[in-house]
Amino acid sequence: MFFSFIDELRAAGIQASLKEHLVLLEALDRDVIDRTPEAFYYLARTTFVKDEGLLDRFDQVFAKVFRGIATTFGTQTAEIPEDWLKAVAEKYLTPEEMAAIKSLGDWDEIMETLKKRLEEQQGRHQGGNKWVGTGGTSPYGNSGYNPEGVRIGGESQHKRALKVWDQREFKNLDSTRELGTRNIKVAMRRLRRFARDGAADELDIDATINGTARQGWLDIHMRPERHNAVKLLLFLDVGGSMDPWVKLCEELFSAATSEFKNLEFFYFHNCLYEGVWKDNRRRFQERTPTWDVLHKFGHDYKVIFVGDASMSPYEITHPGGSVEHYNEEAGSSWMQRLTNTYPATVWLNPIPEEQWGYSQSVRIVKELVNDRMYPLTLAGLDDAMRELGRKA
Repeated sequence: MFFSFIDELRAAGIQASLKEHLVLLEALDRDVIDRTPEAFYYLARTTFVKDEGLLDRFDQVFAKVFRGIATTFGTQTAEIPEDWLKAVAEKYLTPEEMAAIKSLGDWDEIMETLKKRLEEQQGRHQGGNKWVGTGGTSPYGNSGYNPEGVRIGGESQHKRALKVWDQREFKNLDSTRELGTRNIKVAMRRLRRFARDGAADELDIDATINGTARQGWLDIHMRPERHNAVKLLLFLDVGGSMDPWVKLCEELFSAATSEFKNLEFFYFHNCLYEGVWKDNRRRFQERTPTWDVLHKFGHDYKVIFVGDASMSPYEITHPGGSVEHYNEEAGSSWMQRLTNTYPATVWLNPIPEEQWGYSQSVRIVKELVNDRMYPLTLAGLDDAMRELGRKA
């Protein structure tokens, strides 16, 4: 019954052998899992996926093959007309009304006021201008409008929140994604410094010909394989405002993994803090301390950040500014430590360069990387590689 699943996995480039198929069937036969779609998903993923770079691809195949397997009988809520929900969830304001809504003040005032209102509030509110709720002009809640506040749940609409309290799921980038263009690879090849070291396992044709001609018999010469000696640290911003740029970042990630043998990558969200991670599904359980990164990888590594640098300025300048956890030190402190450790650091920004001046956070990050921020275009990538190449 799972033959179509196996065929789809193979079509997606995931190795699915007969042995793995039999292991899956045996596990099901012995009832090693609960008979639920979620448990089967994890069993199948453990059986077939051997490379974390294929996790996202496996998810797509699983959703395609088993979509609708979980029944929704008895769980559906009554349908409410969309225009009713819209009227309740969002309050439409004129530009003049928006201008009349004032921010509570700085970071400390906003967070202190939120603490007091959480202690006082007894129930759900909507459409108001004070309590934590939805569809109003309060600085706390979601689906409304305020020039500066804390979004609690919901979806971003005006992208004005200085902090977000919500559980988000980010997907890993697919390192084997085929590029739509080879131009990114060509641009990254500027950052190459070839060297030969290691075991002599490659035939040196020129030396073999010369030696044979001099000796009069076959004189075989071997040499180490020639490879790119540049060592690279790649930090990738994921989730939130970076979602529209996932395809572009996947292409860059794929190009980097194919061009650089000595490549280490880490994920972060919005700004660098005390921890980074390799797997977005376990970003809270399996973090790598940033101090360990700074101590493990030598000063000769070159560093590339990829992110839109679009966030509340408090996320960079203040302790506790992170939208996902309480950071004891400001993000700017960690950025300064990293740029001091690795002089060859650049930041690639997918947002068009002409829009950078409108964002305070982009200006701050650009200053923290010593103005070495470049647009994530072919021209910008080319300039970034030239800059890294000049940093010995």
